[in-house]
Amino acid sequence: MSASTTPAEGTEPGRDHLVYNLAGIAVLVLLVAVGAAYMVDRATRSARPALPQLSDADRVTQTVAGRDLSIPANWFRFGEDIKPGFASQVDLSFQLALDPLEPPVPVDVTLLSRTGARASSTLLDGVYLHQFVDGTVGGIPGLVGKPLVATEGYAGETVWYDPLSPAPFVAKCAAAPQETRKDKCLRTIHLANGLAVVLGFDAEALAHWKRFDEELALWLGQIGAL
Repeated sequence: MSASTTPAEGTEPGRDHLVYNLAGIAVLVLLVAVGAAYMVDRATRSARPALPQLSDADRVTQTVAGRDLSIPANWFRFGEDIKPGFASQVDLSFQLALDPLEPPVPVDVTLLSRTGARASSTLLDGVYLHQFVDGTVGGIPGLVGKPLVATEGYAGETVWYDPLSPAPFVAKCAAAPQETRKDKCLRTIHLANGLAVVLGFDAEALAHWKRFDEELALWLGQIGAL
């Protein structure tokens, strides 16, 4: 009788074996899931379009305001079906190297006829000057910040400009609706060749405003816009 085994004692080795197998299956499933997630992540990254660069080729010629522009396909902002020919405007993305110690700054660029957009420097005297509130905002060396009245859609907006130049740098910036987002700026300039350039960028780029036009000229020159 002492040599006999109870039913409970006899099932212990089988139970341990089952638990071991289940643990092994769980580890295998986890490894497969991690591997699948890694492959999906790599596929997603490879599917993302490369950032625009000055060295990009694969150009498309479009004519805007009588000006032939030879534009790398990778520069078109919305990735639309790009075809050569006439266009009322082109929407592009630039990456301006405003600070050699920081990543390039993404800038949304729209090129159109200068009759279709007023220059920011013209708006400074013709519109913004009459909408300024008392006082100024500091923080950008070389630029004066003037908040606009909270009417006519100007609430939360500030105009930054160079007060010493006859052809000043002028940008109108709007406060982000949420703290997790960045303030955005809008600036329009007129070129001598009949084109207007509408620029949209993060307000952080204002710190490098003195280099802005120099870097912008590199990109505009690459497509024949200067």
